[in-house]
Amino acid sequence: MRKATAVVLVLLMSVLLLAGCSGTTSSKEAAVLATAQVQKQKITDLAGREVEMTLPVQRVVAIGPGALRLVTYDYGTTLVVGIEDIEKKASPGRSYMMAYPDLKKLPSIGQGGPDTVPNEESLVSVKPDVILVSTLLDKEKADQLQAKTGIPVVVLSYSSGTTSFDDNLFRSLILVGTIIGKEKRAQDVVAYLKQNEKNLAKRTQDIPDGEKAKVYVGAVGMKGIHGIESSQAQYPPFVLIGAKNVVDETGKSGSLMIDKEKLISWNPDFLFLDALGYSLVQDDYKKNPAFYQSLRAVKNNQVYSQIPYNNYTANIDTAFADAYFVGKIIFPKQFQDIDPIKKSDEIYQFLLGKPLYAEMKQKLGGFKKLELGR
Repeated sequence: MRKATAVVLVLLMSVLLLAGCSGTTSSKEAAVLATAQVQKQKITDLAGREVEMTLPVQRVVAIGPGALRLVTYDYGTTLVVGIEDIEKKASPGRSYMMAYPDLKKLPSIGQGGPDTVPNEESLVSVKPDVILVSTLLDKEKADQLQAKTGIPVVVLSYSSGTTSFDDNLFRSLILVGTIIGKEKRAQDVVAYLKQNEKNLAKRTQDIPDGEKAKVYVGAVGMKGIHGIESSQAQYPPFVLIGAKNVVDETGKSGSLMIDKEKLISWNPDFLFLDALGYSLVQDDYKKNPAFYQSLRAVKNNQVYSQIPYNNYTANIDTAFADAYFVGKIIFPKQFQDIDPIKKSDEIYQFLLGKPLYAEMKQKLGGFKKLELGR
């Protein structure tokens, strides 16, 4: 106790001495207090790199698919000092840019995109304290970017695989929160996502696979829009509710193109179509109505929309919203208490601070039953 008191007295005397050296007492005191609140720390990023920086940071840039999204989830938008050109372009369904449109007014930090090289000059020009990057760089490239810019580079990740959300996503959210001084918010986001994961899984966990309806999702975006042949194995909205995705029989994961004839042999009970690719399915239907009319889901009027969630990697909020809508359709008893629209707005509100379903509906059609050929 005496030691602690002595330390406090020494600190107070230091402040008083500094104050006596100048007429600008308040600014000197503020500088001492500010210095006491920040400190250099070493953090380990998702590439296993040890990065040293002063925390919390005051100026942030985020590059590569999904990096900026994680910053917005952790309520760090006021710290962002520049964004990629790809973020400035119109992109229906990119939820975090819908929630924070003023981000588009920030200076450019390069072209951006999943296959581009970071623009070192543009990054340096906005003077960030840290460069957050997801997907774009591996360990070696991150080291190179850090060496060339002289700015700490922190690698983030959404998952260890290609389609699902796992501990790497949660670790990234916590890491971002630590870096920007939003630890509590990051913890709340992770807890909320895990809570929804558990809620979705619990609803269908007691249904035997043999009693589950067969489902298929088509027209899934994959570096552009595609028709009904474009699908996804281990499709997150299906995985989250334990749905029986016929494409999982391929043993693959992620986006893939199927043979249309295979869809006939699978003959799913429910058909879900990505809203962005729906027009291509409609065009194809007009050319070959017999093919579609042979499908059980079409004959039984069980065709529904999905709000596209994969936009500069996954809009996690929309993926969860899609999962609740799909659950309501194929497991009505287990999801009888769920209003998909209200649930969607709850998710958007929690993660992004704004209900977005009405805007999603306006731009992409929202959740609804589809009638092919009409």
